[in-house]
Amino acid sequence: MKPPDAVVFQHLDAAQARELRATVADIYRRSYVDAIASGDPFDSPDQFMHRFDSYTAPTRRDVFAMVIAYLDGQPAGQTWGWTLSPNAAWWNNFRPDNTIVNRDAFTAEDGTRTFALSEIMVCANNTGRGLARALHDALLNSRPERRSTLLVEPDNERAYRAYRNWGWTRAGITRPSWPDAPTFDVLIRDLPAGASSG
Repeated sequence: MKPPDAVVFQHLDAAQARELRATVADIYRRSYVDAIASGDPFDSPDQFMHRFDSYTAPTRRDVFAMVIAYLDGQPAGQTWGWTLSPNAAWWNNFRPDNTIVNRDAFTAEDGTRTFALSEIMVCANNTGRGLARALHDALLNSRPERRSTLLVEPDNERAYRAYRNWGWTRAGITRPSWPDAPTFDVLIRDLPAGASSG
């Protein structure tokens, strides 16, 4: 589905994202209504914003990237991620599927190989309009890395179906070190810049 013509994308680095912290929190609350209502501590707005503050810390200024979508001048969704550094914690608890022959080679990072897509969210009143895919493409198509990775809860059928349609494949599972973090499936996808550079 094509997003509305009125959508405007704002690309942000870590410092710019921190300046819009209230907007980030508002989009989260309007996107994850059911998850927040469930009472799961991992999905609480406070824990979510604690993670956001970690992602956008000054030490991550050069690796963090974010896109906010505005529809009719109002924030409607957001996505962000960062380039994985050598010895990235992202892979610490990774258990690969049988399709991964060499775990060490698969998880080796040099600071330019992999972009970790951390979040995509669209406010509940704007879902079903193609904004999630548009945000996904606006962020990833601007990246110079060769591949991207993301985490998805195995029972999140809607998100899983979308990611598969967008070219993602499962590589294994992991449980991040965040407090109350669930076990996630780890997905992987080549990026346009990586494909063109061989």
